[in-house]
Amino acid sequence: MGLLSKKDSKLILDPLSDDNPITIQVLGICSALAITAQLKPSIVMAVSVIFVLGIGNVVISLMRNIIPSKIRIIVQLIVVATLVIIVDLILKAFAYELSKELSVFIGLIITNCIIMGRFEAFALGNGPWRSFLDGVGNALGYGVILVIVGFFRELLGSGTLFGFKILGDSVEKTGLYAIGYENNGFMVLPPMALIVVGIIIWIQRSRNKALIEEL
Repeated sequence: MGLLSKKDSKLILDPLSDDNPITIQVLGICSALAITAQLKPSIVMAVSVIFVLGIGNVVISLMRNIIPSKIRIIVQLIVVATLVIIVDLILKAFAYELSKELSVFIGLIITNCIIMGRFEAFALGNGPWRSFLDGVGNALGYGVILVIVGFFRELLGSGTLFGFKILGDSVEKTGLYAIGYENNGFMVLPPMALIVVGIIIWIQRSRNKALIEEL
């Protein structure tokens, strides 16, 4: 028997497609709008949420039998706030410029409805291992959408990826710019993130008739 049973594997795989927290559950939309104008901060935010949700789910699961129900939300907020502070300190130590770019949005992980939702819906009722898998799976599902949105917004809006010129030089008119291509400035504006997410949702639902029937 492998490390992951079929049931455990679904905790990782389902949030990547049929139960994605952004495109299906429509959670965590705010960060998809705010930090996906470039690919690099999108990836950093995704990794940060994977760390916070994966570890946070385990901590809440370990404490689930000793947390008084009346203060469980407060306890959950303390756990996630502690993990977010750790992420913030690591970014400031090793990627200071990026930490300034993300600034308040790292702190807003504390109130990310995906994290609080998984604490409530899963970690409080399951063991540490399955809670860890659930946390990582949902964070990966969230992160995949952020990376996709960040990829297309930066590429089509700025002609770059990770700051490197991919489509050519817009000033010297090389690459695609030599044949008349122009960057789409609308792509770097927050509303375009919502449009890109909407396109992803449309593609996903058009490929899965079961999702359409649930509407």
